Amino acid sequence: MPKMKTRRGVAKRCKITAGGKIMRRKACHSHILTKKTRARKRRLRSEDTVSKAERKRIRTFLQAKAQG
Repeated sequence: MPKMKTRRGVAKRCKITAGGKIMRRKACHSHILTKKTRARKRRLRSEDTVSKAERKRIRTFLQAKAQG
């Protein structure tokens, strides 16, 4: 059976913490920032954890990266 390949798009967007959580960037913080409030932009700067529903699927995409 061939080796499992890492999904490069997911590898660039997500990272696994030492505790095993999967972190991702929040959306809506790249353009059209003038109409968004300061507080909203500040909240969008921080990273967020991947939802429980998506966790298993993303972990399989990153499986080869985690092993090697």
